[in-house]
Amino acid sequence: MSERRITSKQLLQKLQIDYYLDLNKARYNGRKVAWASSIVPQEFMEVMNIAVAYPENHSAAIAAKKGALPYIDQAEKMGYSNDICSYARINLAYAAMKTNEIPPLPKPNFVVCTNNICNVLIKWYESLAKHFKVPFFLIDVPFNHENCGVNEETSTFNPIPQNRIDYVKAQFEEFIKFLEDICGKKFDYEKFNEVMTISNRTAKAWSKAMNYASMMPTPLDGFNMFNYMAMMVCLRGKKESAMLYEMIAAEMEENIKAGKSQFPGEQKYRIMWDGIACWPYLKHNYTSMLKNGVVISGSTYPKAWEIVYEVGNMDELASIYAGIGNNRNLADQRDIRAVIQRSCKCDGVIYHMNRSCKVMDFMQPEMRRQISEITNIPFVSFDGDQSDPKNFSEAQFETRVEALVENMKGNKEGLAQ
Repeated sequence: MSERRITSKQLLQKLQIDYYLDLNKARYNGRKVAWASSIVPQEFMEVMNIAVAYPENHSAAIAAKKGALPYIDQAEKMGYSNDICSYARINLAYAAMKTNEIPPLPKPNFVVCTNNICNVLIKWYESLAKHFKVPFFLIDVPFNHENCGVNEETSTFNPIPQNRIDYVKAQFEEFIKFLEDICGKKFDYEKFNEVMTISNRTAKAWSKAMNYASMMPTPLDGFNMFNYMAMMVCLRGKKESAMLYEMIAAEMEENIKAGKSQFPGEQKYRIMWDGIACWPYLKHNYTSMLKNGVVISGSTYPKAWEIVYEVGNMDELASIYAGIGNNRNLADQRDIRAVIQRSCKCDGVIYHMNRSCKVMDFMQPEMRRQISEITNIPFVSFDGDQSDPKNFSEAQFETRVEALVENMKGNKEGLAQ
């Protein structure tokens, strides 16, 4: 009898459960707890054995379970405008309501954020620090107004200017001092290299696994990118996370050899999904695309987690965290999307006009116009929100998908003549 092997889905579920169990046992085990923004340099906190909670991830989990509305309503009662990020509204209300939401978040000893994805984070985390009466640390990352460019061969951004790297690196050094004061012990630079090695292994495995979506036919169901992503946020510096993504990559390789795919339907059309998922409507979005034979073969969102650098190189670490997609100018963001659409052999594009993500909303109309001139493939956009279910219309999404399918079908028929 052959030994039964655990699947990546089972391992993912186990890691998610273990993560929250470990998080909530941290204080009892004498460990410090931090609440941190998603793309913060977790390597420093991993070295200090700090348990890190991620409010954005937690808000997305609440929304995916269709539990967002009580928090959104409470946030409005607290005076927060419904125009600000729904992740922030859910989390700020959660912190105030002290609910027994599963999974729960323990009270933090400090909060930390970077503004490399948006500036709403600064006021959000300042409010958390004020509420919990704990220290707040901001890693300030200037916006990259210059055209740094894109490496088409690797589908990655070029490095940012050295003066910006030096500015962010100096803040990393201040963050280390801050953590030493919080934890009452010295920073271990030897362990830092070990953590960086693990984090790199995780990011490379993630990149390899997700890049299999670009193959024809794709062995990866593109919507699983959103599900797999959770551990890249929470556990980049853990060996278990590296094992998960290496397992996913191995499963994709087996699918390729066997001519199989996670996508259960016919792959008639390949698209790029641009933007964050609509967590409350993930199943609806997936079903609407599945019945039309539309599979995601490329996305910008997973690219944010390809955090790869030379171990021990603080300059590269600063460059990666300060040079991610949301912190780039329109030209760089346009060019990386055009590269993804070409490399993933996309027939069309779906753009999520996310009410919560203003920095992307303001750029998106002009960006998608310019990208369309480069790639010459059809696109649609839909109005939605990452976690507020009130800002989404099922009927609109369905008609937009149908319109895109008609255009993609017409393109294919035109090319066949």
